[in-house]
Amino acid sequence: MSPPDADARTLARAFLEQTLSAEGNALMLEHATREEVIRGLASARRPVRAHAAGPPDRGPDPAATGPEIVTGPQIAEAPDLETLAALVASCTRCTLHESRKNPVFGEGAADARVVCVGEAPGAREDETGRPFVGRAGGLLDRLLLSIGLPRKSVYICNVLKSRPPRNRDPLPEEVAACSPYLLRQLALIEPEVIIAFGAFAARTLLETKSALGRLRGTVHRYSGYPVVATYHPAALLRNPGWIRPTWEDLQIVRRMLDGVGDRGARND
Repeated sequence: MSPPDADARTLARAFLEQTLSAEGNALMLEHATREEVIRGLASARRPVRAHAAGPPDRGPDPAATGPEIVTGPQIAEAPDLETLAALVASCTRCTLHESRKNPVFGEGAADARVVCVGEAPGAREDETGRPFVGRAGGLLDRLLLSIGLPRKSVYICNVLKSRPPRNRDPLPEEVAACSPYLLRQLALIEPEVIIAFGAFAARTLLETKSALGRLRGTVHRYSGYPVVATYHPAALLRNPGWIRPTWEDLQIVRRMLDGVGDRGARND
């Protein structure tokens, strides 16, 4: 029988070497039979690291290290909106995934001429996983119909895909984490114009601190796409006097779609 402190790896190496020149069960290794060696190897203790105590080291524990972070190349190479939505559903690029109930990827026509972009999901959106629902969503539907665009004909999404706690303003690192998803959505849809609803969405897309009142009435650019900024439907519910200016902004969009307004050249 091999001594209790026999080196398992030495026995294994010798066992394999002798197997090449021996046959049957009579193989002996340092006065041990083949069966005894096998039992010894099966029960051999793994070396314990000097700085650690406890169970043997079996490598990283997936549960301890957490889910894998979705990378920029994965997002940029997503072949379609369905694949991109699946990446959002498993995303941990910022801490918002810890508090959200549902990711809010976006919805609408994959070949939409118009993409509507808001700030971030609210409580109702977080509950349903859909963008722009509730009273604000109903008003958005009516605004779009006023320029001949049924909701199903456009694509609707937000800068952020997860709700910030208590509807606070998104943090810069959250915007940075989510922006690649929006860019890929636009690249897959290739809209003719983006409507930025609300001051935060407009400032984020246009990378400016200007007030929404100064951004209205002009065609801007985001990643080469024309952008028209206007008030958020939720703000219109609180300030009905802004409905007329919003309708006027949407007329710019309508003229662009009709080939009358200045769509401008994309800065690809």
